[in-house]
Amino acid sequence: MRVVAGSARGRKLVTPPGSAVRPTADRVRQALFNALESLGAVDGARVLDAFAGSGALGVEALSRGAAHVTFVDRDQAALAAVRANLA
Repeated sequence: MRVVAGSARGRKLVTPPGSAVRPTADRVRQALFNALESLGAVDGARVLDAFAGSGALGVEALSRGAAHVTFVDRDQAALAAVRANLA
């Protein structure tokens, strides 16, 4: 897993161990954010990454210019992965 575009493009992302988390694929994130960017909806946005898992969606949003992301997950291993990806 990696960040698809933006200031962190190409950065590898940590994923929590096990099969409980299924990170959003690179192609899906790319298509989602390309559509959102065409509407001007990412730059300066406040984003909620619920069921964050690895935090890939939120990290992608930050990389592409979102102003703030709130990551939510109840799994401590997932939150540790999010923290590692933000560092």
